[in-house]
Formats: sequence, C-alpha cells, structure tokens
Amino acid sequence: MNLLLRYSLLFFCFCISLTALCQSTSKYIVVDQFGYLPSSKKIAVVRNPETGFDASESFTPGSSYAVIDAKTGQAVLTGTAVSWNAGALDNSSGDRAWWFDFSAVTSPGSYYILDIDKNVRSYGFDISPTIYNSVLRHAMRSFFYQRAGYAKEARYAGTGWADGASHLGPLQDKNARPYNEKTNASKEMDLSGAWYDAGDFNRYTNWTAGYVVDFLRSYLEAPGIWTDDYNIPESGNGIPDLLDEVKWGIDHLLRLQQQDGGVVSIIGCAHASPPSSATGQSVYGTASTSATLNTAAAYAFSSKVFGERGLTDYALQLKTSAIKAWDWGVANPNVLFKNNDAASGTSGVGAGQQETDDYGRFIAKLKAACFLYEITLDQKYKDFIEANYTKVHLIEWGWNSLYEASNNEVLLYYTTLPNVDPTVADKIITTYKNTLNTSDHFLAHQNHTDPYLAYINAYGWGSNSMKSLQGLIFTDLINYNVDLSRNQEAREASETYIHYIHGVNPLNIVYLSNMYDYGAENCVNEFYHTWFANGSAKWDRVGTSLYGPAPGFVTGGANPSYNWDGVCPGNAGCNTESITPPKGQPAQKSYKDFNTSWPLNSWEVTENSNGYQINYIRLLSKFIQAGVDCHGTANGTASFDVCGHCSGGETGITPSTSIEDCKNNVLSSEEPVSQNFKLYPNPATSQVVVEPKLKSTYTLEIFNAQGKMIFTTVTSGKSTISLADQHTGVYLFKINQGGVQHVQKIVK
Repeated sequence: MNLLLRYSLLFFCFCISLTALCQSTSKYIVVDQFGYLPSSKKIAVVRNPETGFDASESFTPGSSYAVIDAKTGQAVLTGTAVSWNAGALDNSSGDRAWWFDFSAVTSPGSYYILDIDKNVRSYGFDISPTIYNSVLRHAMRSFFYQRAGYAKEARYAGTGWADGASHLGPLQDKNARPYNEKTNASKEMDLSGAWYDAGDFNRYTNWTAGYVVDFLRSYLEAPGIWTDDYNIPESGNGIPDLLDEVKWGIDHLLRLQQQDGGVVSIIGCAHASPPSSATGQSVYGTASTSATLNTAAAYAFSSKVFGERGLTDYALQLKTSAIKAWDWGVANPNVLFKNNDAASGTSGVGAGQQETDDYGRFIAKLKAACFLYEITLDQKYKDFIEANYTKVHLIEWGWNSLYEASNNEVLLYYTTLPNVDPTVADKIITTYKNTLNTSDHFLAHQNHTDPYLAYINAYGWGSNSMKSLQGLIFTDLINYNVDLSRNQEAREASETYIHYIHGVNPLNIVYLSNMYDYGAENCVNEFYHTWFANGSAKWDRVGTSLYGPAPGFVTGGANPSYNWDGVCPGNAGCNTESITPPKGQPAQKSYKDFNTSWPLNSWEVTENSNGYQINYIRLLSKFIQAGVDCHGTANGTASFDVCGHCSGGETGITPSTSIEDCKNNVLSSEEPVSQNFKLYPNPATSQVVVEPKLKSTYTLEIFNAQGKMIFTTVTSGKSTISLADQHTGVYLFKINQGGVQHVQKIVK
C-alpha cells in the first residue's frame, strides 16, 4: 500500500452502529499505534495544545468515549476522559490532557478509541499477547542494515535497501592504516566488520563493545524470546539471530586487538549513499585504555554466553583475549585517544568523541573485572570490585541517573555471581532500592507527573534513548530481585516508556522509521543518515522517495537544546526550511521529521544511534511473550544444532558445532515420546497420529522451530493432527497428561 493511500485512509469514513456520520482520525487522541498486551494498563491520552507550534489549535474532549471493535464496529467499553492533574497545563509538552482508561478491554482484536460526541477517532491498535513480536524483529533488523562490509542481498534486505558490501575496497577496512601514517603498509590491519555506529559510518570501539554487552544482557534476561527467523543470512542456523548479530560484532572486536593485548580505539571511514559507493581510505586510531578495557568486558561476557551454547573453542579464544586486554589496561591505565580533535592532530577521524574521562575508564575496568571474575573466579577481579564499588556514583552519591544505568547494572549483575561478599551485595541492592523512591522514578509514576505517562527529568540529545533507559531502570528492579513487592508496579511503570515511543506523545508519532506495513499509521518518515540522505530519490522520505529509509530505526527524539549552526541566520542554507519546530518549543514538542544536514543540523534531533536502538530493543524485549524451546521448556535455551538435534539448555546434550559431528552422532527421529504415547509417522508428510496408551484426557501443544505455538487442543484417545498447511521443518509436540509432560520432535 503506498503512502498516499495510507494517508487517505486516515480520513476515510464508515458508518457504525453508534453513529450514522463519518469519522475522521484526530491527532488529539493518542494511543500506542502498535497496541497493547491483554493484561497491560491501557490509557489513551486526549490532548489540547496551548503552547508550542500548535498553540493556535484546540480540542476539548466530548463527554463520552468508547473502545470500538474495528471489525464489528461495536463498542466494547464506554466511559469518560478524566482530566490530568485537575486540568493543569503541562510545561514539558505545552498541553492540557485527559486520560481515557480502557484497561478493562483484554480480548485480542483490533480496536480504536472514539470520541462519541465529537465523532472523531484515534489511530487503530491491536490487543494481543504477541503484539510487539514483529516490532522487535524489525528493530533488531536495523543492525543488519548497519553492518559494515556485508552485502545486503535483496532476499534479506528487501529490494528497496539491497546494497553491496561497503568499505572493502583498496585501503579500506581490510587494509586500514593509522590515521597519521596513511602510507605505511607495514601497519595495515584488517578491521572489517561491526556496524555503522549511527547516521555516520565510523565505528567507535568503546561503543561497539557496549552494544555487544547489552545484546548479551538482553539474551540472558529472556533467552526464550530470541528466535532464529529474523530473515538475516544466519537465520535458520539453530542459533538465535540476536546471538548471530552479537558474533558479527565480537568478531570485529577480535580483529581490533593487537599482539600486546591493546585494542584499537576507532575506525574512521568514508561516507556515501549507498554505503557500497564509499571509496575513501579507512584509518584507525591507536589503542587506548578505555577501548581496551571496555572490549575486555565484551570478550569476557561473550565467552560466557557462547561457551554455554557449546562453542567451547570460541569461548576459550574470547577468554584469552579478555585476559590479555585486562592486563594491557592495567599496565597502561591512562592511554588516551581523542578523535576528531584539532589539539590532538586527529581532525576528521570519526565524528562523535569516543574518549572518556578518569571515571569512564574506572567504570570500564569495573565492567571488565565483573565479567572476567564470572568466567575465571580469579580472586584479583573480585578484590578490585569489592575495594572500589563504592566509587560508582550510585553508591557514592545515592543517585540513580539515567546516564549511568549501564554502570549501575554492572553492580547489580555482580551481586548474582558466586562468593560475593554478602555485605557488598546487600549494600548494592539496598542502595538501588532506595534510589528508586524519588521524584525521578517511582514517585513520578505514582504522582502522574507526566500526562503522557513516561516521565524523565530532562530532555536533550537522544531523549528517546533516555526514555528507554528509564524503563530499563524499573525492569532492573525485577531482574535482580531488588524489591519483589514492587515488581508489578515496576513493570507497569516500565511499559509506559514503550507506549511513548509507539505514539503516546504530543506529536502522536511512532519514533521508529517506516513502520507503516507493521502497524504504525504515523511514524518517522525520514531521519539523519548518510545512506538515507536528504534529497535521495530512493531513500530520503517515505511517500516522496521511491522507498524511503529502511524500517525499524529509532531516532533521537525531542531535543529542546537543538539549534542551527552558528553561521545562521546569515548563510543561505539556513533558510531552506522552517526549524520551528524543533527550535523554541516545549521539551516534548522539540522534534521535527527532517534530515537536512548542515547548517540546519537535523542530526541533533533525528539521527539514529545503535545506542538508542539497543536500549529500545532491550526494553521492548521485556514485553515479548517467551517461546518454548525445542526441549519443551518455556523461555529455555535449548535449540537445534547444526545436526538438527535439540541440544543445550536442559537437554543434557552438548550442541554439535561442526557438520562433521553429525556423521558420528545420529539421534533417531523415530524414538517414541515415551511408553505412554506413540507419534507417527516421523518424518511426516501431512498428518501426525498421536496415540496414547492411557485413555485419560491430555493437553497437546505444537510449536514450530521458532518456539511459536501453532496448535493446541485438549482431548483424549487417538488423534490425527494435520500439518498440511505448515512449512517444511521441525515441530515440537508437547503433551501433558495427568501432570506428566512428554515432548517429541516431529520432522515434516
């Protein structure tokens, strides 16, 4: 469906039983445009703008609101919209607001909110236990589009975003040279891989290492939700696609390590649209303390996870590299590399400043020590943490800052490791718990400080990332058993930040790019990115360019500190379009859907960042329904290895990692599930017979290889199950009879 047709549908009219008149979509009734989980708290925000670019507009809600079933046109709930904060004006948004609570609607389906008196409606939304699964898939796929040095074949990227491998030409990533010795062939390094960091194509080691760690955190928190079907080249290999993406990043970090253990700090690259057309030289910055210690943490954490999945040789390589990097960092505690810094002679090397300060290097060392202690149990790492943990600002200042959420999580993670001093663990947990009882966290939620229900204490560059981090601060309370009595409250508070990014904001916009085919009706059409450049006939803007940008990218968000360049207003480029908004607006309205470069500097508002992206992915993953692994364990980690055997997790079987293993390790698919059941034929063509020995009632659930339930029934006696409409593959039959569980793999 093209964008013109989509937009016209926003105004299409149809009659329902409640009214004979036509309804138009109102931008003043805002909802999560993807939808809600059945059990979630659901609040539509009705807004009346009073300050900001839309101050001349107005909307007063009618006396009656309804939730309408989009298929039947019938109201499933009616009620009233209640004034937020007794009708007060919210300074952060410039709006007065009302709330229409429809949490009582829990049945899966498609709906919209109707102002009955005004006869206007919200955008549509769904209620479903899997409502965010597709959204997560596309948010994750943004990392595939960001891969450097990897061809984007049309079958994976889509026709609109197919491109050849970038930065693999002469003197590019595989033959990168030092920034200050561009002609010195003896210092060439293969630094290929990883991801374009944001809208620029540079790669910053400190940040890449952080992405790897956060991906692994996401995996360990809910392994059962990460499937193997995201349509990337590695899909179907028996490893969750998230871990395939991690491996793409960690393999790059391994290339960055020098023989002495130090790790290169940055790769500066050429830029062009599409990325494969970039021809300039790739250069690197020297090893630094922060890059090396942050990478040591990524190596160590990756060693743990991949080792647990049976990749023992790879895990050992990562462990060895982690120890070498730690040793180099300890021996070289203050080696800096400031990129793109005239005083350092590095102008033009990268863009964003990746170097950190003394505190940043201390935190990097703390992270490395934490993950190295876990995989080695070496006392020296434990001693470092327990001698220095009180220097972390969470403990030192008693302040749980958004900007230190990752740092604080390292401390929480440390409390879960073996032989930790209980006094240290208690201090960390108690402090974290106490810091949430403040106006920045739980009190903001309880007091309804933000009419859009997603309070943060300040807006600035990357505010959407800050929203995600605030949600993660609440979910950390749950993950690390900080306060079991507040788990439900924390989950409810956390989820509001998802709704904000999905449209519950003053602009009624989904802050993900080009998601029209996946549930959004008003989303990011363009954003600052070298590939999707301003003026590009193919990729500039949805509805204007042939394709628009690729789907699923999270943009920076509202930024009241935005300003055009210092040459304005005198430069001719300053007057090409209005910048009000984002300039001069209430904080939450300081956004514009644009990608104009210098001197209007749209990157301060709309540029994507892998950091923003992964914070959003981690938060969204908390609200994904866990699948069932091939062993039948909910949220389990067992998966099919290269031989097609269900292994790892709770199976007791070590995964095979080489096809050669399959010749000597054959498991028959003809084995019966137990003496109480026979399932046949196996392999099957179109039908499977389930034949119980006992005649009592049993529950049968069937899952595909991605852990998604495709069939369930409660029955007794012999049953014939049709797989005729299912794709060729492996299916898991899970049977429960009298409290006893039986599981069998069926191959079609």
